Amino acid sequence: MSFPRIGILAATIGAALVLAGCAASAEPAAESDAGASTEPVVLKIAAVTAPMTDVVEAAGDAIEDGYEIELVEVSDYVTANTIVNDGDVYANFSQHVPYMEQFNAGNDGTLVAVQPVYNFVIAFYSKTLDDIADLPDGATVAVPNDASNLGRALKLLDAEGVITLAPEVDPYAATVDDIAENPKNIEFLEVPIASLNAAYEEADLVFQWPSHIAALGLNPDDDGLITELDDRFSLYVAVREEDADSAATEALKVAFSSDEVREVIESNGTIDVAF
Repeated sequence: MSFPRIGILAATIGAALVLAGCAASAEPAAESDAGASTEPVVLKIAAVTAPMTDVVEAAGDAIEDGYEIELVEVSDYVTANTIVNDGDVYANFSQHVPYMEQFNAGNDGTLVAVQPVYNFVIAFYSKTLDDIADLPDGATVAVPNDASNLGRALKLLDAEGVITLAPEVDPYAATVDDIAENPKNIEFLEVPIASLNAAYEEADLVFQWPSHIAALGLNPDDDGLITELDDRFSLYVAVREEDADSAATEALKVAFSSDEVREVIESNGTIDVAF
């Protein structure tokens, strides 16, 4: 499929990452004296994987005249935030607000969420179990190592009765140190979200986003042992605070809440429209 109004840049991210050019200015170029408009402003948008990348492409089809969207595909969520915060790309579509706030706090970040796009069902999966009640004593449970997603995973296990969190703890901010009761003597393996698919092969239970677990042919509706849909974790377009009220950001908000984006979301059975 071709997308005539969007350029796709596959970026290999490493320690010496250099992105050609800088983030676009916030305003489209004015028309020349002869009345012919100049080149449109290119807005680089970072995303990690499908369906996030698919949504960026759809927004590229919908963006108003005067702007173009260029997808910058990266391999991890920290990079997606870092290159926005550093001004190398204009925005990203890769995260929920709790993750963004965690990044800001740890990296002197100035990112702000400007447009909700979709929400998704999160789940725990197992290669060997059909029922969470069969989780064995001494089981290995793989969970995300970032605070926002770790708290969500532990909150789900607490709600299911697998563990008990200390009552005074905010479950969304919980860590393994906040587990008051662990009757099955679970061993927790904390790894980045992008590595949880690999953990699925060895662990008894794995927490994972649907966008990643799809690579293993799994989805939360059919394969999730514990599932949850929580609007707190809807995915947003994020920009730097200084760009939050710019004309370019307004154009992005319209594009990311367009019929083209809605069509992509509604064609994917694991995500729900959030706008």
